[in-house]
Amino acid sequence: MGVKNLWDVLESCKKTLPLHYLQNKRVCVDLSCWMVPLQNVNKSQCPVTSKQYLMGLFHRIRALIALNCSLIFVTDGSIPAIKLATYRRWLNLGIEVENQATQDGANSQKLSSLRRNMGSEFSCMIKEAKYLGSAFGIPCLDGIEEAEAQCALLNLESLCDGCFSSDSDIFLFGARTVYRDICLGEGGHVVCYEMNDIEQKIGFGRSSLISLALLLGSDYSQGVRGLGLESACQIVKSVGDNHILRKIVSEGLTFARKKKNPKRQGQVKCNNTETTLSSEVNMNGDIQIPQTDNQYSHVVEAYMNPKCHSADSEVVHRSLVQRPFQREQLQQICARFFEWPPEKTDEYLLPKIAERDLRRFAHLRSTSSQLDVNIPLKEVPVKCPVSAIIKRRTVRGRECFEVTWEEFYGVKSSVVSADLVESACPEKIKEFDDRRALEKKNQRKSRPKKSGKECSVAEIDWKLQDLLLDIELGSKSSSMASREIISDKMTTATEINFMNRDPLVILDSEGNADSRAATLCRETGVTVTKHEVIDLSSPSPLVHSRNVSRCAQMNNQHISIIDLSDSETEKSPEHFCR
Repeated sequence: MGVKNLWDVLESCKKTLPLHYLQNKRVCVDLSCWMVPLQNVNKSQCPVTSKQYLMGLFHRIRALIALNCSLIFVTDGSIPAIKLATYRRWLNLGIEVENQATQDGANSQKLSSLRRNMGSEFSCMIKEAKYLGSAFGIPCLDGIEEAEAQCALLNLESLCDGCFSSDSDIFLFGARTVYRDICLGEGGHVVCYEMNDIEQKIGFGRSSLISLALLLGSDYSQGVRGLGLESACQIVKSVGDNHILRKIVSEGLTFARKKKNPKRQGQVKCNNTETTLSSEVNMNGDIQIPQTDNQYSHVVEAYMNPKCHSADSEVVHRSLVQRPFQREQLQQICARFFEWPPEKTDEYLLPKIAERDLRRFAHLRSTSSQLDVNIPLKEVPVKCPVSAIIKRRTVRGRECFEVTWEEFYGVKSSVVSADLVESACPEKIKEFDDRRALEKKNQRKSRPKKSGKECSVAEIDWKLQDLLLDIELGSKSSSMASREIISDKMTTATEINFMNRDPLVILDSEGNADSRAATLCRETGVTVTKHEVIDLSSPSPLVHSRNVSRCAQMNNQHISIIDLSDSETEKSPEHFCR
C-alpha cells in the first residue's frame, strides 16, 4: 500500500522511459510487488495449477538480462511491530483485532515483529520466483523486515541504480530512483520517479513525505480522518521540509488546527482548553484515543531508521556478486513448470545471454575509452562475443546486424542492433564491409563478357546493326521495285506506240540502236527509216529547234521520250529518239 494517495501527489514527476534506459544498470526488485500483479493475471485468466505468473517473470527477467540489467531480488522478512495493526486489518479478523490494534499502536515499541506464514500460497510463489532467479544467476537478499526498506537503503547508499517497487512509502525509507511499473514488447518502457524531481517540482523532501504519511495515512499510521489531499499538502508546505518533522515530534499534529476550517464536515476539531487533537484524529489505534507525541516519534523513527541489513554487511556484499546462469537447471525448471523441451529453453535464453555479454563488452570498451585507454580489439583481455557479421538487417525500422557468436554460447546466430555492434566492436563492421567489397569485386571479375549487363549491351548493339541492315536492304529493294515499275510503264507505252504505228527506239549502253529498231520492226511489221548513229564519246552538240521539226517530219509519227535520268537529260539531248 504505502502512503495513501501519494502516487497522486507525485503524478507530475512521473516519467515514462524506454526500456533500454535500464541498460548496464543494477536494480533492486521488491519481489512481492512483481509477483502480486502476476498472480492476479494468473487467477483471472488461467487455471489455479497454471504457472503463468512464473512464465511472466521468466520473460521479464529475460528481457532485462539482454539489456545487461543486473537484478537483485529482495524479499520481505518479518512484519514490523508498528505495522501489525494495519496487517491485521488487511486480514479482516474482526472487532477484537481492532481493539488489539489500538493496544499495538500504543505499545508498538514493546512488541516484536511477527514472523510471516511461509506456508501460504503467496509465500510458495515467492519461493518459486527465487528458485527461477537463482537459475538465471540473480542473487536474492532476504530482508529483515520490509523489502522496500532494504531496497531503499541499497539505493540510498549507491549500491544500486534504482528500485522496482509499487509501494509509495519506499521514498520515505530513502529511495532516490523508483521504477513503479514495467512494460515489455514493442514500445517497452518503465515508469520512473526521481527524488530530485520531487524535490524540485513539488518541493517535498523525505521529511515532507513522512509528514504526509502521518496526515493521510500509511502502513504505519491511519492518518487524520477527513483531511483531504490538498489540505495536507498545504499544511506540509506551510511549515517546510526542514522543520516539519521536528514540529510533529515536539507538538504532534496540533499545528494542523490553525490551517483548517473547523466548520467543514470531517475536519479536525480541537478543544478550547487543550492543544491535543480531539477524537476525530485517528492514528495507529482506535479513533476515540488521541495519538500522543511519543507515538508520532515512533512512526518517524520507523521510516528514518528501518531494520535492514547494513550496507557494509556480508549479506549485502554477497548479494552484489554476479553469478553465472545455470543452463541445465533452467532447462529443468522450464520443463517442470512450462513443459518446454531443452531446445525451446535454449532458443529463448541463449541469444539473450550472448547479447548481455556483448553489452558488457561494449561497456568495458566505452569505460576504457573514457579513461583514454584505447586497446585494439585483439588485445582486449576479454574475448569479443561476436565471431563475425553475416549481413545487415532492418527490424521494425531499426538498423541491425545478423551476427554469429562464439561457440561457447551454444547459439549459431541472432540479430542485434547496429548501435550495439558499433559500440562493442566497430572492427567487426569494418571486416564485414571489406569482405563484402572483395566479394563484389571477385564477382565482377568472374562474370563472362556477354553475361549480365554487358551481355545486354552487346545484344542491343547487334539488334541495332540488324535494324540498319534491314533498312539498307529495304531501300535497295524499293529502288529495284521502282525500276520495275518504270520498265512496266515503258513496255506499256511501247505497246501503245506500236499500236499507233509509232516506232520506239531504245538505246542501250553499247549504242546498238539500229539493230534493236530493226528487230522491233520485224516483229511488229513496221517500217522505220534508218536513224543516225550518234557517237556518245563526242561532245554534246547544241540543241536546235530543228531537231524537233525533224522529229515531226517522221511520217507524222508520235515520238515517245524516255527520261533515263535528270543528269543525262541535261548533258546529252542526243539520247532522245527521233
